[in-house]
Amino acid sequence: MSIQAITSFPKEKINILFLENISEKAVQQFKQNGYVNVRKLSGALSEDELIKEVKDVHLLGIRSKSLITKKVLHAATKLQAIGCFCIGVNQVDLKAATEAGVAVFNAPYSNTRSVAELVIGASILLIRRIPDKNIAAHQGIWMKDAKGSFELRGKTLGLIGYGNIGSQVSVLAEAIGMKVLFYDVETKLPLGNATAAKNMKELLGNADIVSLHVPETAQTKNLINKAAIKQMKKGAILINYARGEVVDLKALAVALNEEHLSGAAIDVYPWEPEKNGDHFETPVQGLKNVLLTPHIGGSTEEAQQNIGEDVSIKLFQYLERGITNGSHTVPAIGLPPIEGAHRILHIHKNVPGVMSAINTALAKNNINVVGQYLKTNDHIGYAVLDIDKKLSKKALELLKDIKQTIKVRLLY
Repeated sequence: MSIQAITSFPKEKINILFLENISEKAVQQFKQNGYVNVRKLSGALSEDELIKEVKDVHLLGIRSKSLITKKVLHAATKLQAIGCFCIGVNQVDLKAATEAGVAVFNAPYSNTRSVAELVIGASILLIRRIPDKNIAAHQGIWMKDAKGSFELRGKTLGLIGYGNIGSQVSVLAEAIGMKVLFYDVETKLPLGNATAAKNMKELLGNADIVSLHVPETAQTKNLINKAAIKQMKKGAILINYARGEVVDLKALAVALNEEHLSGAAIDVYPWEPEKNGDHFETPVQGLKNVLLTPHIGGSTEEAQQNIGEDVSIKLFQYLERGITNGSHTVPAIGLPPIEGAHRILHIHKNVPGVMSAINTALAKNNINVVGQYLKTNDHIGYAVLDIDKKLSKKALELLKDIKQTIKVRLLY
């Protein structure tokens, strides 16, 4: 990765905090780009711990365990951006971050392949009943038996959710001879020979293996419950590498014990321990033909390196150029650098009259605007102004005094 260091913002004064053992590649990239004050902690922090740690932090890097609440954001008075080194942003109070003018970035595509491969691997292991045979072999019991063991070829894979990961699983499944049926709340173009189901009931009733690839929302909580499981084919397999709240695990345990389902692979849970070594319980522990993994669907060396690079680039672009593409809070603007000018970033409440006030203040002081960009969302506006270098300091002070201002920053 090479992003030209064009910012005059003092990098040696930028404080960066990385939590949850974020990839060392991200740390190296920041240091190689001149950001020397980088701290890396191995675990997540509680709300009280975060409030103490973020007071002088300009950039915060997290994964999925650190909860960035309104209180944390209120304490982080110098915070410019949060990098979520994972695919989701549920752990951040996005409304509070928007109101505070803090840009939030993530890496929604970087671990797609890792999750997709593991879904196919789990499918093979479960349909061959390898977990049971593996346990028996470790216990010194010989179980050479073909009963209940099948090939994936010719079987139907049902995908609930056909986004980045679901569609990638679809491609891999077809390559090994499976039929693919998918259901998504949005209309999606099928890849290969995949077929869209009319509804979830149709998918559940026809799939030999059901794999979930949906976000965690009020609509998806307990999406796979007792009633949905009853609609599944007898002997079917359920795989959840999506979100913990999507499956009613007690109902799943009953279905497995009653042999309505023949197996399951679960990687995400409604409650998960904060750190390695902590005690962990789930209703599906100890059941036959069940694979349990500790939220490692995207945990490969390649995925973590890709995530580290993806999020780092977005943070560099925002810090050094004001580019907000991929932000979930500050409106997205892609900007080229302008020669002979200084760039000022102005984040403000989205109310009528702000841009008029900005332009009036600059015009009254004979400040020349070389370029101007504006993008808004429901809550805030993001204005980028390229100002004549000789007048940029005066412009910066004027913009700070504009009513409804949230944040102002001079770049280069």
